[in-house]
Amino acid sequence: MVGLGTEAQKYVWEGAIPLQIHLHESEITTLPSPPPALILGPRMGYLPLLVPQIKPYFSDTLPPGVDTVWFDYKGIPLKWYIPIGVLFDLLCVEPERPWNLTVHFRGYPADLLSPCEGEDSVKWSFINSLKEAAYIINGNSKNVMNMSQVDQLELWRSILNREMEVFLRISSKLKLGTVGEDYTKKVTSPRQTNSETDTAGSSRTGRIPVRLYVRNVGEDIDDLEDVPPIDSWDRICYINKPVEIHKEEGKIFTLHDAVKVLLPEFFPDEEPSIDEEISRIELEDEPEAPESNLCNQDLNISTAKKAEVGASADEHQLESSHVSGKSEIRLVRIQGIEPKLDIPFSWVVTNLMNPEHFLHICVCVGVSQDPSKTR
Repeated sequence: MVGLGTEAQKYVWEGAIPLQIHLHESEITTLPSPPPALILGPRMGYLPLLVPQIKPYFSDTLPPGVDTVWFDYKGIPLKWYIPIGVLFDLLCVEPERPWNLTVHFRGYPADLLSPCEGEDSVKWSFINSLKEAAYIINGNSKNVMNMSQVDQLELWRSILNREMEVFLRISSKLKLGTVGEDYTKKVTSPRQTNSETDTAGSSRTGRIPVRLYVRNVGEDIDDLEDVPPIDSWDRICYINKPVEIHKEEGKIFTLHDAVKVLLPEFFPDEEPSIDEEISRIELEDEPEAPESNLCNQDLNISTAKKAEVGASADEHQLESSHVSGKSEIRLVRIQGIEPKLDIPFSWVVTNLMNPEHFLHICVCVGVSQDPSKTR
């Protein structure tokens, strides 16, 4: 019997952000100017899916031409394939309600955003992310690729309609497991016998697909309320990196442990545990999941070689951003929540994971200027 979801999951699925959508002034052709549209944006939804609700507010004032819809926040084009809730958590360090966005129906910035043809583009981006998550968890994405058209359609509609129970029923067929239950895997190497496999399998649990967004809030910012808005996506690093959970008797793997695995450079005074070292070595030795570099969707890089360069550049940017001064993690935010780092990571994954089976973590880091380099 498929579970009906936890209370926390229900809150997350029902979560929405009040949006105040303004039409860009260059596209207003009537007087007076149209008032902004006030709508709710589902946290797990995507901006292009809101267009059918938004366009009626502005259709009478739009200039002639073909719609190529995109959104910006304070001049920053918003990446359409990132969930609305993640964009909000990342860009609004101090939450802004309603969240004031600008919609454009013309002049799509193809040099900054990957093409979007409306709902179909969002759907296939979601399915590709689901395939990637399945690959990370199970080592292959066969269950997702073999979904029937009926199940695929019903799964997608459950996202559109925010029907958690329908989603859980359909997604259970994908065998992606839940932390603490189906995540224990049996891993067989070519040299292992069946009996050795049983022993090895009990020591390893699931790989959690994580999308990490790291925002540098600048130097010497004492209060996060004073953080200036970003002027470029270059100030945000994207890291797709699974977290391996190892069960250790008498010890709970916490969110702190997970963040430490993802960003070890921010914990220089803490010795890595044996489990963390095993996890890191295993992840380095195993092949990377397909489409693991989120940035490449907007860079329009066509070759695999360039994709690898893009991933390295992101990680190098993160490392170099805090070499010159003392760095620290100022904020960890997931689904609008700023959880304590000692919370069990299994709870975080079970309750706060997005429908494509990725856990999206937004992190703000601060860098204090090295006094020896200032005058």
